[in-house]
Amino acid sequence: MATKSLRYMISVGEEMFREMEAFRFERRFPTHSQAAAELICWGPKAVKQGKTAQKTPKDR
Repeated sequence: MATKSLRYMISVGEEMFREMEAFRFERRFPTHSQAAAELICWGPKAVKQGKTAQKTPKDR
């Protein structure tokens, strides 16, 4: 049975790509998509807990 997952495409710079690849291999995710989805899930939780500085895209 097919999943009802939505697709979301992003572009990242070379440094971010290397960091995401390191995360993927350290955590043994089989695919880029699974690792990226995990990182995306952590983002809103970290912001709600005040664990990250909230920057606008202009600040990056």
